[in-house]
Amino acid sequence: MARIPILLATINARYTHAALGLRWLMANLGALREQAALREFHLGQSALQVAEALLADRPRLIGLGVYIWNVEITTAVVQAIKAVAPEVTIVLGGPEAAHEYEATAIFRHADYLIRGEGEVAFAELARAILDGRPPEGKVIDAEPPDLGALVLPYDLYTDADLAHRRIYVEASRGCPFRCDFCLSALDPSVREFPLPPLLDALERLIERGARQLKFVDRTFNLHPARVRAILEFFLERWREGLSLHFEIVPDRLGEDALGLLARFPAGALQLEVGVQTFNPDVQEAISRRQDLEKTVATLGFLRKKTRAWLHADLIAGLPGESWESFAAGFDRLLALGPQAIQVGILKRLRGAPIARHAEPHAMVFAEHPPYEILQTDLIDFARMQRLRRFARYFDLVYNSGNFPRTLGLLWATRPSAFEAFMALSDEVWARTGRTAELALARLAEILYEFLMKEQAAAPPAIAEALEQDFRKPGRREKLAFLK
Repeated sequence: MARIPILLATINARYTHAALGLRWLMANLGALREQAALREFHLGQSALQVAEALLADRPRLIGLGVYIWNVEITTAVVQAIKAVAPEVTIVLGGPEAAHEYEATAIFRHADYLIRGEGEVAFAELARAILDGRPPEGKVIDAEPPDLGALVLPYDLYTDADLAHRRIYVEASRGCPFRCDFCLSALDPSVREFPLPPLLDALERLIERGARQLKFVDRTFNLHPARVRAILEFFLERWREGLSLHFEIVPDRLGEDALGLLARFPAGALQLEVGVQTFNPDVQEAISRRQDLEKTVATLGFLRKKTRAWLHADLIAGLPGESWESFAAGFDRLLALGPQAIQVGILKRLRGAPIARHAEPHAMVFAEHPPYEILQTDLIDFARMQRLRRFARYFDLVYNSGNFPRTLGLLWATRPSAFEAFMALSDEVWARTGRTAELALARLAEILYEFLMKEQAAAPPAIAEALEQDFRKPGRREKLAFLK
């Protein structure tokens, strides 16, 4: 087997994900590209399987992307490689490796760490290592590259990627906001890729058959002229099956952009809307600038006047957010009708400023990834556990879209939708003791029996709602308990 001197590798959360960061590094290796290869794995594989596959190429240097979802398995991969092949140089990059790294096992076993955007720095390091002149320092602080001078990576997506994976692209880097829970708070600058070459690259992707494009920009709609140019580009080149995902700041969407969004057909747009909290005091505490009333108005417009699929984010466990405050925010967001609400549990990302609230708000975080909040001064551990289960069951019951009619009956069982779903969540936990591997029919049965106990409606009406929800094309399973 031919030797591949440079491997660029990472472990994705799922096979359907594709690592944009690796492709940026590969595209900008210059003459070294001929000596390099990409290797992507997923969490369904073991650390030893990954190490074996990497060493089979007999590399001299391995660059690893380290993220919150893969840091533990990547640590095991690095330990295994250095144990059996200590001559292989291992270079770390990515947000989970770049902050508070000094005492971590992965940093201790690796040879180098590149902090920051690594396109230029990795190429220089690889060249030095292959030339036999490795630098002495272990940590390399990469200067932000000139985005206009970088080689775009999109031609590196293979035909198999386009057919089976979500394709990640970016029009800008950085975020102007300084929300404490986010690593983007560390550098509130925004830099943008020149549009003409970016749009040319996107056109090639579409012509090759790309259908799932996800923009990873933190603030896609920061500058109206760029938003208009990108949306008009896709409208002019629209074809059946194309799906676009944008993360938007709702209170900064102008009428021009809203009008363009309204022109897209059903199934074309997925908009991720960061709400996080409806409590203005909490917003101020975490340095989040957002016009709540305009956010509500924009969500209302998007839901009523566009055919976009809306995914709204809400965070539980923020400093200063009480149980009652979170419940009120949840009810307010649910009333706006987004197709999905991601109830996220606050995480203490390494390096994020949220750590400054730990002592004044008695915040306790888990020590292992994903570093979720365990309790605060306003929400104790037991209640935080209930919120964690609530988030999981809400994803299974509401976000899945499996029970739209039946949920209408559930909301009527309590004065608050939050209270209604929390009661159901507690019931599911009491009956099953699990938050994963729950069969849909089992969930339907618990939901049915809960609604019967609550006398949410006449028994035939509850049964009919469940039957209609469950009767979908291709689904053969029957709800035996209704007989």
